[in-house]
Order: sequence, then C-alpha cells, then structure tokens
Amino acid sequence: MEAEPPLYPVAGAAGPQGDEDRLGVPDGPEAPLDELVGAYPNYNEEEEERRYYRRKRLGVLKNVLAASAGGMLTYGVYLGLLQMQLILHYDETYREVKYGNMGLPDIDSKMLMGINVTPIAALLYTPVLIRFFGTKWMMFLAVGIYALFVSTNYWERYYTLVPSAVALGMAIVPLWASMGNYITRMAQKYYEYSHYKEQDEQGPQQRPPRGSHAPYLLVFQAIFYSFFHLSFACAQLPMIYFLNHYLYDLNHTLFNVQNCGTNSQGILLGFNKTVLRTLPRSRNLIVVESVLMAVAFLAMLLVLGLCGAAYRPTEEIDLRSVGWGNIFQLPFKHVRDFRLRHLVPFFIYSGFEVLFACTGLALGYGVCSVGLERLAYLLVAYSLGASASSALGLLGLWLPRPVPLVAGAGLHLLLTLSLFFWAPKPRTLQHIWILYTVAVLWGVGSALNKTGISTLLGILYEDKERQDFIFTIYHWWQAVAIFTVYLGSSLPMKPRTCGWSRSCGEAWSHASPASRGPNTKCAATATWRRTTPTRAKRRASAAAAEVAAGGTARRRRCRPRGHDPARNQPFSIAGPVPTNRLREAMGRRSSEGPSVISGLGLTRLRSGSL
Repeated sequence: MEAEPPLYPVAGAAGPQGDEDRLGVPDGPEAPLDELVGAYPNYNEEEEERRYYRRKRLGVLKNVLAASAGGMLTYGVYLGLLQMQLILHYDETYREVKYGNMGLPDIDSKMLMGINVTPIAALLYTPVLIRFFGTKWMMFLAVGIYALFVSTNYWERYYTLVPSAVALGMAIVPLWASMGNYITRMAQKYYEYSHYKEQDEQGPQQRPPRGSHAPYLLVFQAIFYSFFHLSFACAQLPMIYFLNHYLYDLNHTLFNVQNCGTNSQGILLGFNKTVLRTLPRSRNLIVVESVLMAVAFLAMLLVLGLCGAAYRPTEEIDLRSVGWGNIFQLPFKHVRDFRLRHLVPFFIYSGFEVLFACTGLALGYGVCSVGLERLAYLLVAYSLGASASSALGLLGLWLPRPVPLVAGAGLHLLLTLSLFFWAPKPRTLQHIWILYTVAVLWGVGSALNKTGISTLLGILYEDKERQDFIFTIYHWWQAVAIFTVYLGSSLPMKPRTCGWSRSCGEAWSHASPASRGPNTKCAATATWRRTTPTRAKRRASAAAAEVAAGGTARRRRCRPRGHDPARNQPFSIAGPVPTNRLREAMGRRSSEGPSVISGLGLTRLRSGSL
C-alpha cells in the first residue's frame, strides 16, 4: 500500500518529482520570488480595509470617552476641593484655631479674584498657547495646572494658594476651548473613517459635503456633556462622605436667618459664623486631599495616554507656519462674524445660568431653607438631571438645530419667573421636594443650552480648518459673565449700610450741632482705629507712641465734642454715649464687613443710638 504524501512537505526535501513539488513548481533555491513574498492567496483587500477603518472608528470613540472622563474628573476635583475649602475657611473657629491671625478670608478673596479675573485676558494668550502646544498638549497642560491647584492645598499659605489660583484662571479658557475643538474634530474624523470610499473617489483635497458630520457631532457632544455634568455630582462626594459629619444642623446655622428666596436682600443674610460642630483632624484632611490629588493625576494620565492627536502632524505644521501676529488676530477677526454676534447673548447667558445654579438656587433657596447639610444633595439632583438630559441634544437630528437651544432658555425663563414669586421659609423641610424638582429642571435647561451651543458652533464653522478660536470666543464670553457677577458681589459699599440708611439719616439730622461727631483729634483717632488690622496691634502701636512722646504707656481716651468735664460724661440729645462701645464696634469681627462696622461705629455714635 502506497503511503500518502504529507500535507505540508518538509523544507529542503525532494518531492515526488525530484526538485519540483506536486504542482510542477521548483522548490528550494530555484523557487520563484513571487511564491516567497507575494500576496497571500486568500487575502481580501476590501475586507482588510474595512477592518482597518473599523479600528480607526473605535479609536475615535476611545478618544471621545477619554477626553470626556478626563474633563469630568478634572472639573469635579476642582469644584469639590473649592467647595470644601470655602466651607472650612468660613467657620471662624476653624480659622482662629488652625490658622490664627494669618488672614485666611483675605487669602480666599485674593484666590477667588485670581480665578475669576484672570480669564478676562484669555482672548490674548489662548491662540498663542494653542499654536505653540497644539490641541491635545494644551488639554494636558491645562489639566496639569488644575492638579497643581489641588496640590497647593496641602500647605495653605498666600504664596501657594494665590499664584496657583492665578495659573488656574489662565488655564480655564484654553482647557475648555481645546476640549470643544477636540470633540468637534473627532466627529469630523469619524465621518472620514465611516465614508472612506467616498473620500477615495472625491480625492484627498476635496472637502466633504456641508453638514455631513453633524449627526456624529450631535452624538459626541451629548456624550461629552453627559460626562461633564456628572462632575457636579462627583464634586459632592467629599461633602457627603466627609464634611457632612462635622456640620451643625439647620437649627443652629439658620438660627438668625429671617428671609429666603425672593424676600431676601442678599445671599444667606444672618447665616451663623460657626458651622462646624467639631474641627476635622489634619490627618483626615490630608487623606481627602490626597484622594483628590490622585484623581487629578488620573485625569492627566487619561488625557496623556488615551487621547490621540486631534490633527495629523502635517496639519499641525501648517498651523505653525502661520505667523504669530496672524494667530494673535484670529479670535478678533472671528468676533466680527455676524453669526457669532448673534450668539453672544447665549454665550453670556451660559455663564450666568451655571453660576445661578451653584449660588442663587443652591444657596439663596436651598441652604437658606433646608440647611447646609443638604447642599450636596441639591447639587447632585442638578447634576443627574443635566447629565441625563444631555441626550435631549439628539433632538437636533430631527428638529431644527436652534430648537434645543431656545427650549433650554425658555425652560430657564419659566423657572426664573416661578422662583421670583416664591420665598421658602427658613428651617422648613416640607417644601424640599420643590427644591429638588427645580434643581432637576434647571439641569435639563443647562444640558439643552450647553449641547445646543457647542453643536451649533461646530456645524456653523465646519468650513474652518481650526475651531479652537471659535470655542475660545465662546468660553471667553462665559468668563466675562462670571467676572461680571463676581464684580457685582464684591462691591465695597452695600445699600443696607446703616451709615446711609434712612433711620440713621433722620437721627443724624435731629442731632444737635454739639453732638454731631467727634472733634478733629477724635476723628483722627477713629480713623486710626478703623484702619488698624487688630486690637493687639493697636495697643502695641499706641503704647510705643506714648513712650516715644515721653509719656506713659496708657492710651488716652478720646471723647466727643460736648463732653462735660465736671459731670465726666458726654453731652448728647439722645442720652449719654458709652465710650467703650466705639472701641468694641471697631475691634470686633462683624459678619457684615467693614462698611457695616464703620456705620455702626461712627454713624450711630453721632446719632446717640449706641
């Protein structure tokens, strides 16, 4: 019986026909070259091309998810740390025990100034940074600056917090402008990889049809803002799992609060200065800050390792071939576009509505009525409502594209009118379901607003090779809106100051000329006391002045004009004025600020109402 030949002949062995195989083709060194390096006989070029572009599309989806997750973690860590830091620094017991006379409120005000004021100049330097670093590396650098801000909270001093806050303010507009352009660019690339056959037929220089990538852009922007709005919920995790265990309940913190909502003359007037039952240990604070720092570092790794390049190297080189002067002028040239001019009110409103959700709604209505311990849950409701409603941006696939944008603004208008006529009672929990409902609906409007604007910008300016500068203008106007609110909330004089109120003015008008204020020396002394930072420094400087003048170290009391030396008490129509009350009014820490202290100390002294 003849043995069957092997399926795969042994290399170098002679076949049944000598040096030829069964097909009659020479084997060994005389074999033709095509048999060794030629194409695989079962190779399907069309199938391999399809698999290649499928991998490319999956890579684009990976880029979108990584950028969205990185932005969510970065913004969530920033908001959570800032919220916890401001609550701790608000408590005067925490300030005095842990930081003494370091001036922590002044450091916080300078820090907020750096965060809110610095982005005003972003229109000048953002194009230059994007031209120098590119889109992806600009995102990585900005996320790193956010992580730097988190790291400085390990050692809270003026020279650490304030410079990092200024750097953070500089990174706000470049980060979100690069993020918006990155998502838009990924939608364009996904269209190219999905319609690669049409691209081959049209040629590499032929632009795709206008509006062709709009469906992919709507989906990607919905994904991005679903992640982004979850950052507000992530920011509440330190509050829920750590800080809430140290807070007083609403009966203590809201004891002096009389009005909320539309009846209030400000935000949280009369809120207690002590909100912490016990002070958190430094070890626990370090653990929380370390977790936040690790999350910020994870966001950096996501952007660095998982986000691919937005543009090909040749496209980046084309951008860098543009002169610095032209790059600097690009945003200002785009500002003149009539489409952007019509969208500017929506840009400004986009900054206002997020700020109102975090301050006016959450503080003026939420904390003022149901307490600080429920602030985190209100913001979680807003976050989840906005994240889930980001999918409503897909309505642009079937409806006219401005419809979601206008619908979000209309919903916010209805809620604003409703809130204008509602004043919840302090320390009352019966209407908490109304607050949660309003927070969720406000989140729905925010989602429609954000997805509508970003999608509309990506569609209107798809003919531009770069959209970095379009999104720079958008986020710059947002920063201008937030700066306007910050500027209005930090004015030095308030209308409620007693020195300019009607009652104090009447008391001043009815007072006699002899009791309308101290003499020249007393006025100088009052000004000196008001401008001196602390009582201890006043005493030390007064003692040093007395010793230098050759007198005793005892400070001479200064009495108002009209003082009767024989009776040893000042003369006033409204009655005797205790002189020690002025010193107490000037030295104590009042919750109403310097203007109210001056009103209480000087105006009431003149009217004799102390």
